Amino acid sequence: MSATDLLVAVLAGIVQGIVEWLPVSSQGNLSLFLTGVGMSPDIALQLALFLQIGTTLSAASYYREEIATAARGLPLWRPQAAFDQQNALVSFILIACLMTGLVGIPLYVYAVDFAGQLSGGLFIGLIGVLLILTGVLQLASESVGAGYREHPTLVDACLVGAAQGVAILPGISRSGTTTSTLLFRSYDPPVAFRLSFLLSIPASLGAAVLTVVGAGGLPGISPAGAIAATATSAVVGYVTIDALMRIVERLPFWLICFGLGGLAIIGGGVVSLIV
Repeated sequence: MSATDLLVAVLAGIVQGIVEWLPVSSQGNLSLFLTGVGMSPDIALQLALFLQIGTTLSAASYYREEIATAARGLPLWRPQAAFDQQNALVSFILIACLMTGLVGIPLYVYAVDFAGQLSGGLFIGLIGVLLILTGVLQLASESVGAGYREHPTLVDACLVGAAQGVAILPGISRSGTTTSTLLFRSYDPPVAFRLSFLLSIPASLGAAVLTVVGAGGLPGISPAGAIAATATSAVVGYVTIDALMRIVERLPFWLICFGLGGLAIIGGGVVSLIV
């Protein structure tokens, strides 16, 4: 691995480690970065999905107590009482992950094929449009009053799982979309945020496996580069998660989505004109 490849891998890990916690689409922003350094759009999309495994490790460590609680509930899980208070968390994760797969896998196959047909400029512009749509959803969810619910239902699991599946498209924030869906369902904001990130752990691991299987190996990166990028994103993600959680509570991230999306559309147009 050359020094340039190592630098790109580390920078990609830093980008992923920081923006994963923000509702501005880590996959979209990482795809923008990778396309900007010369990677083809389809490979950039696959690699952006794969590198979520690093921040998945960060989230698993950060939410280790909640994960332990869910794990202890697995042997006691009963289908006939799937969404009572004792089984609600396990049922939510299981059913939402199933819905994510049903929606996300066909979209992933389509998105990779579609991205391979686009120029770099058009791909960047498309991500910009999706970032703005994410901002619209964020803005709409902020108009919802404070929630009161804490325990998920079957309907919640299906809706949030489907929303997470749609977020496999670059530019659509997984955390922003799932959290907003829960807010629309009248959940208390801290509960919505916690459920969203707990759900991200199995979903991100599944996306990484899907990427490797679909690409027939590591997409556009050497094993050493994958290790460097994954380790960097895991370390940066763990270090920044506390600070960024506090920032999320204070800033209107719909505005950030609009700003990033607008810049991406302009930048994509410039790239298309140059090419």
